[in-house]
Amino acid sequence: MIALLAPSRAIVDAVYAKALSNGATCDGPPGLRPHYHPDYYGAYFFDRDGNKLCICFHDACPSSSISR
Repeated sequence: MIALLAPSRAIVDAVYAKALSNGATCDGPPGLRPHYHPDYYGAYFFDRDGNKLCICFHDACPSSSISR
């Protein structure tokens, strides 16, 4: 599996939607995954070649401009 870090939850949602519209299959829609950590927001899909991908965002406040 390849995981890609997104800059926001909105990007996770957009990448997931675009992947599915281009023939990917869902392996977990966008959402919080608190079993990884409380702020993990991700989506999973298989591309048309069968590769599993994840797009995720890790910040607690998606609209925050606080520097880390």
